[in-house]
Amino acid sequence: MNLINEEITHNVFGEGNIVEHEESFITVDFNKDLKRFVYPDAFENFITLNNRSMAESLEKVFVERKAEEKILEKKRKEEKAIQVLEQQRREILKNHKIHESSQIVFWLDKEKQSEVLGDWEISTGSIQSGKNKGLPNPVTRLRPNSAGVLTVRTADQAETERTIIGLFMVGDTFTGSIGEDGLVPTHPEYRIQLTEEEAEKMLFWNYYKNKNYPDRTSWNSGTFRYFDNIWTAQILNDIIALKTDEEQIKEAQEFMSYFCKLNAIDMNNIPEAEGSLR
Repeated sequence: MNLINEEITHNVFGEGNIVEHEESFITVDFNKDLKRFVYPDAFENFITLNNRSMAESLEKVFVERKAEEKILEKKRKEEKAIQVLEQQRREILKNHKIHESSQIVFWLDKEKQSEVLGDWEISTGSIQSGKNKGLPNPVTRLRPNSAGVLTVRTADQAETERTIIGLFMVGDTFTGSIGEDGLVPTHPEYRIQLTEEEAEKMLFWNYYKNKNYPDRTSWNSGTFRYFDNIWTAQILNDIIALKTDEEQIKEAQEFMSYFCKLNAIDMNNIPEAEGSLR
């Protein structure tokens, strides 16, 4: 907006004429007394354009500017929050020796499947006996490098038919301390959901193996158990190969990259799965 020669009124110096307009400053002639002001801030505080049409146009500039500043401020706050979370995550990982089985696998009832995948909230269940009865089951191994594997089978299915229906990374700054709600905080970005057709090809016991009883395929009790890091990488590898949608393949690859980075796994040298069914 060219403001040269526009007449203004200053709330202290009175009537004046704009004789110079730079990107961030204007110079006003108050009867041969030249004064310089910050543009456009001066118009918001103590200078008024006498030309009503020009004043309205300038007001629109102010509105747009404030909207842009609001967006920039929001972006700055979001970037700052990301930096803080990243620093917290680094500190947690720096002070945490990665356990070879720091992943977690959940046993879901069929009826809970849609509920969990709808809001991505998963409970560890509660302690059934002792002085801590009723309190949430602790998950002390979980850290930002941990993934959650969601599995399900129906009552009329054999345990060997248990399928994997989804995966998620835990929250960036989770330290294994479960709150009163007993919920494991899930990462807002790194989540994978499988279709029924895809899940049928992802049998849980192709990956899981009881090292003391390698041929046994039984899950006797409990809503979760810990899971090997390499097994989770094998699952992710197979999901990438299974997916056909380009966007979903990309999301799975990004999940895989993030997971392997946090668990110090060479994603190009992942061994073949050797679960109980294999």
